[in-house]
Amino acid sequence: MKAAVCYEVGKPLVVEEVKLDPPQQGEVKVKLAATAVCHSDIHLFKGEIPGKLPFVGGHESAGYVEEVGPGVTSLKRGDPVVISLLVSCGKCRYCLTGRSHMCNASWPLDTETRMHNTKGQALNQVLRTGSFAEYTVVDQSQLVKVSADMPLDRAALLACGVITGFGAVVNRARVEPMSSCVIIGIGGVGLNSVQGAAISGAFPIIAMDISDNKLKAARDFGATHTVNSAKEDAAKAVRDLTGGAGADYVFVTVGSAAAVQQGFSLTGPRGMTVIVGLPRFTDTVNFSPFMFIKDERVLTGSFMGTTQLHTQIPRLVGLYKAGILKLDELITHRYPLEKINEAIAEVERGEVLRNVIMFG
Repeated sequence: MKAAVCYEVGKPLVVEEVKLDPPQQGEVKVKLAATAVCHSDIHLFKGEIPGKLPFVGGHESAGYVEEVGPGVTSLKRGDPVVISLLVSCGKCRYCLTGRSHMCNASWPLDTETRMHNTKGQALNQVLRTGSFAEYTVVDQSQLVKVSADMPLDRAALLACGVITGFGAVVNRARVEPMSSCVIIGIGGVGLNSVQGAAISGAFPIIAMDISDNKLKAARDFGATHTVNSAKEDAAKAVRDLTGGAGADYVFVTVGSAAAVQQGFSLTGPRGMTVIVGLPRFTDTVNFSPFMFIKDERVLTGSFMGTTQLHTQIPRLVGLYKAGILKLDELITHRYPLEKINEAIAEVERGEVLRNVIMFG
């Protein structure tokens, strides 16, 4: 099988033949159909998020069950599945209290890998997934079966980008109808925050970016107003659109500490700022505690959209089939694995919403 391997940060990925071990207890071998390029992958490839070299990235994926390991009874060969980085043991305090996305159990794939190059060198499966490859082996809890009529390139988007943006609004913030929302950063994740706000009945929904093309896309996904922060006074625009009160919710979907600082300043009393995008590990922000006390503001994060994978992925599939959730419009280009570096470069330059690597 072929996989795209990162041997050195900041360098092009190497597409080469690799070997895959069979699935172990509770694991499943999956034949990949599609893997989207996520900004988290780019952070890893650039060394902005620590990763053990050499590694195979990719985690926003869908495919078909190829082989099940011992103890797997809920899936069978040929089942179409969404592959997520989220794992859940079903036994820890987080899984038992409806927070399976925060499962803190230990997993063999945390310290082991099923992938090796032809020299026998271990290839780390990033985020226990490693799906920039024709096949991968993951834990059974990372897989959600979907209906046979669900297109797998669209299903792949549900594994990360969609649930991260949509879930931050619907699950973490629990946005109420007629609440004002600002979404900073209109990439693939930001657009899903926009449509999460629209489906929640928010108003106004203010999309903020420095790209007019992305702001136009935000309108298509449900934004009621747009602000080009490179051309306008963003703080004044938000005040004007919220009757001087400031926003009830701000979602920072771009990985920037400066954007977090800006987003917090755009909220009004009792406003909530949700950090969604991944900044560099070395980034910091500074706030006065007084603003939290006097105005009862909230600053929080949302990991993977606070998503309960096995209940919410099927619901999102249903919303897509009903024409409510937009997925087709998120995909800009589809590439074969051999052109993965080209696909990544387009995403890094901000020229596309989502590029998807297609297999077979």
